[in-house]
Amino acid sequence: MSFNRRRFLTASAFAGTWSLLAPHARALGVNDELRVCVIGFNSRGKVHIESIVKAKGARLVALCDIDPDVLNKQADALAKQNVTVTKYDDYRKVCEAKDIDAVIIATPNHTHCLIAMTAAANGKHVYVEKPVSHNVWEGRRLAEAQEKHKVVIQHGFQRRSETCWEEAIDWIKAGNIGKMTLARGFCYKPRPSIGKVTAPTPIEPGVNYDLWSGPREVKPLMRAKFHYDWHWQSPYGNGDLGNQGPHQLDVCRWALGDPGLPKSVLSVGGRLGYSDDGDVANTQLVWLDYDPVPVLFEVRGLPKAKLDYKGGVDSYKGESIGNMIECEGGWLGGGHGPKCDVFDKDGKILKSFKGSQSHIQNWVDAIHSGKPRKINGAESGHLSAALAHIGNISWHLGDDSPIDKIRSTFPKVAGEAVDRLAAHLDANGIDLAKTPLKLGAALTIDSKAEKFTGPAAEKANALLKEDYRKGFELPV
Repeated sequence: MSFNRRRFLTASAFAGTWSLLAPHARALGVNDELRVCVIGFNSRGKVHIESIVKAKGARLVALCDIDPDVLNKQADALAKQNVTVTKYDDYRKVCEAKDIDAVIIATPNHTHCLIAMTAAANGKHVYVEKPVSHNVWEGRRLAEAQEKHKVVIQHGFQRRSETCWEEAIDWIKAGNIGKMTLARGFCYKPRPSIGKVTAPTPIEPGVNYDLWSGPREVKPLMRAKFHYDWHWQSPYGNGDLGNQGPHQLDVCRWALGDPGLPKSVLSVGGRLGYSDDGDVANTQLVWLDYDPVPVLFEVRGLPKAKLDYKGGVDSYKGESIGNMIECEGGWLGGGHGPKCDVFDKDGKILKSFKGSQSHIQNWVDAIHSGKPRKINGAESGHLSAALAHIGNISWHLGDDSPIDKIRSTFPKVAGEAVDRLAAHLDANGIDLAKTPLKLGAALTIDSKAEKFTGPAAEKANALLKEDYRKGFELPV
């Protein structure tokens, strides 16, 4: 029987015959290209378009966006590069298309799982941006979908394709600077107010707002800017803990050996410095109790001082958006890019690591070979995203508290981070007596069941899953 590439990938995948896939894929040769559609590209998706155009073994054949201005502008720009694409305004039509093999998803967070699972159910391979999910429950469903449909689903945590991080983590795991003691992540990324509207903002003509809303209830647009600022409204985004944060939380999990959820979680934070239409924290600490190495994550959405967004940003031992993996004899540190260094206790560089690969090319290669790496898969993406989700759940269930209570509630090793946070807010003129931080609920977790236990479990477990509007339920 003669198969074209998509029919072969789908048929062999649904039969579970990965062992047959790799030799066949190699035999097809370089001219047998994966036909790809990018879904959502007003922001991050533009980078994915560029990556697919450059990728070997793949061809950009379609674009999909609910905003016709965004869609037409990008299609016209590609035409000038002699790249012709089919335009779609509905992801469901993309998923049904017989001449598309794979999709890249960079839509708002609340539609990531819905589109990814719909594509997988139609036999398509998937690359889905971080966070791969909008809540813990649907992230687990995504991992199950990859197993069920036997397609390649990979996440957007680019560090996993940067050879420097993999080499560095292996190096410190070998005990070269002693035992690991604490994994830190930082998102010091100033975010100004998104403003506060007094009436719903009109939807631009042509924009399919019903489809944009997807699984969420269609509500009036209560923010000034339609695109991007959804990140700071919880029905659609997850704040910077769930936006930038999953990148660095993923590195923390990687360093720890890619465990499941921690034993417990505790968060503190607030939306401080302004009153706007956002409802997520712009300032936050999250403690994730892994044994024997815990994780401490920090979000700072305010600038260095005086609410001056042109005055620079804080850093901790040189890191502002990045990681520090602390060990007995020093630490591994690096930012959001293909370079990291190992330091001794005095801050002297002992060893440097550099190098990266294209994350999109890795995805394309995994599809051609039929040998995806587990570290790039849906379950890994789910677990790293889930760390942000449980941190936000803890914070959501909290109460305004004085700083002394916060200091005494967090573990001793995190005390210095609480002190630095208080000093940061003071530098920005934030009076915690008048606008206190919210101390989240201390939540214990059954990591195997991915459920909360203990006194606050009922309220917390109710937040693991959201409501799904009729017609936008996740595929079974």
